[in-house]
Amino acid sequence: MPSLKEIKNRISSVNSTRKITSAMKMVASSKLHHAQVMIENMLPYETMLEHILKTFIASDSDATTVYSTERPVKRVALIVYSSNSSLCGGFNANIIKMMQQTVEEYHELGKENIIIYPIGRKVAEKAAKLGLNIAGNFVELAEKPNVAKCIEISQEIGRKFVEGEIDRVEMIYHHFKSAGSQILTRKTYLPIDVTTELSRDHERDLTSIIATKESQEYLRKRGTETKTESIEAKPLNDNFIVEPDMDTVLSQLIPKLAHLMLYTALLDSNASEHAARMVAMQSATDNADELLRQLNLQFNKSRQQAITNELLDIVGGSTNN
Repeated sequence: MPSLKEIKNRISSVNSTRKITSAMKMVASSKLHHAQVMIENMLPYETMLEHILKTFIASDSDATTVYSTERPVKRVALIVYSSNSSLCGGFNANIIKMMQQTVEEYHELGKENIIIYPIGRKVAEKAAKLGLNIAGNFVELAEKPNVAKCIEISQEIGRKFVEGEIDRVEMIYHHFKSAGSQILTRKTYLPIDVTTELSRDHERDLTSIIATKESQEYLRKRGTETKTESIEAKPLNDNFIVEPDMDTVLSQLIPKLAHLMLYTALLDSNASEHAARMVAMQSATDNADELLRQLNLQFNKSRQQAITNELLDIVGGSTNN
């Protein structure tokens, strides 16, 4: 049985750890709020671009561009989003696991024909260990999302796709649904299916940064009980003229959608990282509280046992005298 001094030292150590996890939880909560604000600032542009694209697609469903043309896959690129630091639960582990599964699916192409665009230090280090072909260093984007840098990456990938250097591009990231729910997502970036991309799930809860067990249970029940009603889309414009032609206009709009997809995934991943770290630190703090309760109980029992033994020694000595 540990001595009182050992228990007291352990209580002091757990208290110090609890202060750290509690502080990290508050920092992650603040960063999550800023990430949610960035997503909110992006949404008006996303809404307007979707409005324009849906208008053109409704008028001519057969319009195609070089960015939406399927072809045999000989060389593939993966854009993988992770964090630069750890202590965020299974956030990075899930991303790396899905990346490895995707690489395994394309193993017939050979590692030299699989290009990784690692957004984040953790996935970059893992890709280097696996001996994969890394396209560049994009570590800073995981900490500070930058739309200009995302456009540069998107333009580079788009150019390689058009020139035939890459036949398929996929994205692996966490879609931020709420502070307590981040959905691991893998989707095709190029060739882009505009209809599928515009009909994807846009549901996000950007109002709350609470991720307790009770709130998670509420969100889970709410997700199973509520059903979204399907509303028929009304024509956005029945009479308009496109110059010079539909394909040319779409060839200008679809790259902008590709830029938006890359930046949106970055913002979702950034918010998901902070939410995952906040939940992990909250769980660590709760575990520390439970451990402190048990240690205090053990300390009190040991202290009471020591007092009882001393009293018995005193009574025994006086009896002998």
